[in-house]
Amino acid sequence: MKIKNTPLKDCYIIEPTIFEDERGYFFEKFNERKFEELTGMNGHFVQDNISKSSYGVLRGLHLQKGEHAQAKLVSCLEGKVWDVAVDLREDSPTFGQWFGIELSAENKLQLYIPRGFGHGFSVISETAVFSYKCDNFYNKEAEGSVKYNDKDLNIDWKLKEGDMILSDKDQNSPSFQDKNY
Repeated sequence: MKIKNTPLKDCYIIEPTIFEDERGYFFEKFNERKFEELTGMNGHFVQDNISKSSYGVLRGLHLQKGEHAQAKLVSCLEGKVWDVAVDLREDSPTFGQWFGIELSAENKLQLYIPRGFGHGFSVISETAVFSYKCDNFYNKEAEGSVKYNDKDLNIDWKLKEGDMILSDKDQNSPSFQDKNY
């Protein structure tokens, strides 16, 4: 497993070492001990979630606030997504900045998103199965969100606005300036 830095503080790309032969392939998707050695960060996860979506679905920007904040390790198991992390930690040198990366079943990359970040993804293939491991349990009362098309963040979701499929919640999320994080 290789760890690559992103432009955002404490946010990492995880690239697995893949062993392939005529039978197929094998790789270690995550190793807590290696992750902690390479990043100095806790890599203990307590909840796994999976979603399936069709082309144009945009989910985000979401987060859990306060004591229920979550670090996430995300990957795409089928298809491909444009994954976005936004640093919402006001004391961070990368506060208000975002990073995007294509995650796919083919590239097998993962993105580690620390606590205090907003997260979202758009589906850029016909369908996608998306996986995320969380280091804290979900709590509905601790939900936070930021509008996907916030002008201050200016995120490129790799979709035309007319192709986006959004939940009512995501359409009506507060702006970055409203500080719902």
